Amino acid sequence: MSQTPESIKAVRTLCGLLEYHNQVRGDREVFSCEGRRSTYRDLDRHVSQVANGLAAAGCTKGTRVGYLGKNSDLFYEIVFGAARLGAVSVGINWRLAPPEVAYILNDCDAQLLFVSQGFFGLAEAAAKHLDKDIEIIAMEAGHGSWPDFISWRDAQDDTRPAVEISPDDVAIQMYTSGTTGHPKGVQLTHKCFFELQHMEPNDDMAWNQWTEDDVSLVAMPSFHIGGVGYGIWGLYGGARLVIMPEFEPEGALTIIQQEGITKTFMVPAAIRMCVQHPRASETDFSKLGYIMYGASPIPLDLLRDAIATFQSGFAQLYGMTETTGAATYLPPADHDVQGNERMRSAGKPYPGVKLKVIDDEGQELPPRAVGEICIYSPVNMLGYWNLPEATAKTLVDGYVHTGDAGYLDEDGYVYVHDRVKDMIVSGGENVYPAEVESAMFGHPAVSDIAVIGVPDERWGEAVKAVVVLAPGTTATAEELIGYARERIAGFKCPKTVDFIDELPRNPSGKVLKRELRAPYWKGMDRQVN
Repeated sequence: MSQTPESIKAVRTLCGLLEYHNQVRGDREVFSCEGRRSTYRDLDRHVSQVANGLAAAGCTKGTRVGYLGKNSDLFYEIVFGAARLGAVSVGINWRLAPPEVAYILNDCDAQLLFVSQGFFGLAEAAAKHLDKDIEIIAMEAGHGSWPDFISWRDAQDDTRPAVEISPDDVAIQMYTSGTTGHPKGVQLTHKCFFELQHMEPNDDMAWNQWTEDDVSLVAMPSFHIGGVGYGIWGLYGGARLVIMPEFEPEGALTIIQQEGITKTFMVPAAIRMCVQHPRASETDFSKLGYIMYGASPIPLDLLRDAIATFQSGFAQLYGMTETTGAATYLPPADHDVQGNERMRSAGKPYPGVKLKVIDDEGQELPPRAVGEICIYSPVNMLGYWNLPEATAKTLVDGYVHTGDAGYLDEDGYVYVHDRVKDMIVSGGENVYPAEVESAMFGHPAVSDIAVIGVPDERWGEAVKAVVVLAPGTTATAEELIGYARERIAGFKCPKTVDFIDELPRNPSGKVLKRELRAPYWKGMDRQVN
C-alpha cells in the first residue's frame, strides 16, 4: 500500500527491510529524537552492532529481550537488532507496577533487559521478583552497576551476523492485559509487518501511501502496537520518523510545525488534548496531510473541532495487537462533519482481510445482526506465548475472535456495539476488569467487587469499582484506590468507587455487569465511548 518500488515487495523480514533501505536511501535521515539524528545507513550499522552484542551476551534465535523505557530511536535499534539475530524483542509498559513487570520478564524468560533512566528504580524493584538474574543495560549513562547502551553498542563489531531469518519467525512479542488477571504474550512474526503492505490498495487509501518525503510523528507508546507497529509502517515506506519519548500536546504541536510532519497516529484522547491546547490556533499544520487514529471511536464534536484545527484528512483504524494493529479503516471521505451512519462505524476491511460476525454457537450472522466480530488477516498473530488453550479460543480457523460485539452493514462496514469480554479502553490503554478485581480482592474490607467502564469526557472510558463491603468493616474510596495502586499500574486503578449492598448476579452466579453499567451509559447509542 506504499508508493514504493516493486522490489520492496520481496521484503518479508525486519532485517531485510533495513538492508533494502540501506541500499536504496542509505544517506537519507531516518530518525530524529531528542537532538539525535541518524541515517538509514547508521541504523543498519547500529542494528548489526546490537545483534552482535546480544549474541555475545548469550542470546540466540528465539531468545526474548526486554525493553523498559519510553519511545526512542534506540528502541528501534534494539527491535531490529534482536530481529537480525533471530531473537525476539519484548516492549514492556513502563506504567506497570514492579510485580507486573517481573511477571512479563519471567513469563517470556528474558535473557537481557534494556532500561531507560527514568525506570532504573522500577527495574530494580522488579528484579526482586525475578525467577533468575538477568543482564541489564542502561539506555543512558549514570547507573553505577549497569553498562550504558551507547558504550555497549559501539564496542561491538558491525558485521551482519550470519543467521538465517524466516518470515515465519517471531520478531516481536507484545503483552496484552489478560482476562484471567495475567497478560498474554502475543507473538508477531516478521511477515506480520509486511503482508498487508504488499497488497494492492483500494482507491480510497491515499492516506496509507508513503514516500521517502513523508515525515512521521511517532508519539504513541512503543509497547503498544500503535507505537512500534506505526513506526515500522513508516519505515516500510522509507519515511523520516520524528520520535517523541512520550506524548504531550505542546511538544506534539511544536514538532508538527518545526519538523514538517505529514502523517501521525494518535488516539482520540491525544487529538482532543492538541485541539484544546492554546498553541493549536498558532500552529502551522500546512504540511500535515493525514491523522490516523484508533483504539476508540472519535466523537462527532471532536471530529468537527479537529478538522477545523488541523485542516487534514482523518482515517480511523480498527484492530488489536493480535491482528498486528489495523484490520479495518474508515477513509477520510467517510468522515462527515455533519454526521452520517458510517461515522459510527470502524470502517471496512483492508485488502486481504475478511470479517464475519458470529453468534454464541459460532454461526455466521447476516448484516445488521449483533454478534462477536471475527477477523481473518494474513497478519494475524502466530499465537499466545506458551498458552495453547488461550490461543485455540482466540484464533479459530484463521480468524481472531476479538471479544468485541458488533455488526456488519450491507456494504461490509463494521460497527462496534459493545464488548463481549468487558474490556475497558481508557485513553487508548486496555484495562481488563479481572486484573483490577484481582488486585483489590485482597483488601480485608472487600467482600465482593465488580469493575466496569463508565463514560469519561477526556479518556473515553474511566475505570469504576463497585464494591460490597465485608460485614463489620469500613473503607473509603480513596483507601481502596490507594490499595490497588500499590499492586497494579496507575492507569488500571479505579478513578471512582461505588458501594452497594449486593452485586446483581444471574442464577449461575455470574455478575451482571451490563446491569451495573446501564445507568452510566443511559442515553448513549452504544456501550463504547
